[in-house]
Amino acid sequence: MLIVRSPLRISFGGGGTDLPTYYEKYSGAVLSTTINKYFYTILTGRNDDKIQVISSDLRTMDTWRDLNRLNLPGTELEIPLAVLKELQCAIPLDLFLASEIPPGTGLGSSASVCVGILKALSAYLRLGLSRHQLAETAFHITRHVLGHPVGKQDEYASAFGGLNYITFHPEGSTTVEPVELEPGVLRELESNLMLFFTGATRNSWEILSEQERVADASSSPSFSSLQAIHRFAQEMREAIAEGDLRRFGRLLHDSWQAKRRLSSKISNSRIDQLYEMARLHGALGGKITGAGGGGFLLLYCESEAQPAVCEAFAREGLREMTFELDLKGAHVLVNDPFLDGDGRCGLSWTFHSLSGSV
Repeated sequence: MLIVRSPLRISFGGGGTDLPTYYEKYSGAVLSTTINKYFYTILTGRNDDKIQVISSDLRTMDTWRDLNRLNLPGTELEIPLAVLKELQCAIPLDLFLASEIPPGTGLGSSASVCVGILKALSAYLRLGLSRHQLAETAFHITRHVLGHPVGKQDEYASAFGGLNYITFHPEGSTTVEPVELEPGVLRELESNLMLFFTGATRNSWEILSEQERVADASSSPSFSSLQAIHRFAQEMREAIAEGDLRRFGRLLHDSWQAKRRLSSKISNSRIDQLYEMARLHGALGGKITGAGGGGFLLLYCESEAQPAVCEAFAREGLREMTFELDLKGAHVLVNDPFLDGDGRCGLSWTFHSLSGSV
């Protein structure tokens, strides 16, 4: 049995500059962090000639003998099937998929699904994919195999984990730079970040398609907003690296205002109302997670103002989702042949030293 855990993420700034139509001309960059909300992939072998996929989140399952005959795009299980076909996996197995957070909430769940399944299958098939290869393969599957207008940031966030400044270069390469913070600054940043679910899930493909059109047209009035988003991501990185978290919060606000100008679909009157309410009660900045249109409202709010924000949002029917930052990225939790007698498992082990041991 193999169990893999891949984290979800929150993006602070730079979203939209990770689309190929932008970074292939101008280079792009995103500041993001993964959080301790996860997607789980459980893989077990079978003793027949079938492959079965069960998705707890989608409440669906199916079983196949010949994946090559399937038409993938648009099916409920398109991501796991596309991964199986990409890796030419003809080995009988079961995949059970489950997430702590429902899809469509702007936390990069689709990428986490793809990265997690890739991690599990690559371990099972002994492919030894690096984190870069994991992210690039997941991006290739989503964008080029399934035809969705995604950027690269979510796949890299889930594969690497942690707080990172990710640069997307015109020739196609990607650089992941961990943002190292003093422990006190990291704790303060973590405690001042708040997530509230707006109650609305959405499909981001339409919003991303519109952002691609903006990125591909430098004469568009919205293009200057995309350039500002790129600049704000750089400035946010500098602010938190210097420990200036109040400046980070204000830049988060400025970046959100620039992003709202990209498309009328990114925000709506309800989101604007909630955001202004949070600002009125003391939040320094914030944004809708992901491409926009719904999902979680991320706020940077110092501790003394948090009770007032929570009370105001509670009157609106919104609850806070508490979280911590994740530092590991996608990794194998269990690789044990004892549980199901699968000879392909248990081939690699990670040993950790015990501090203070004699």
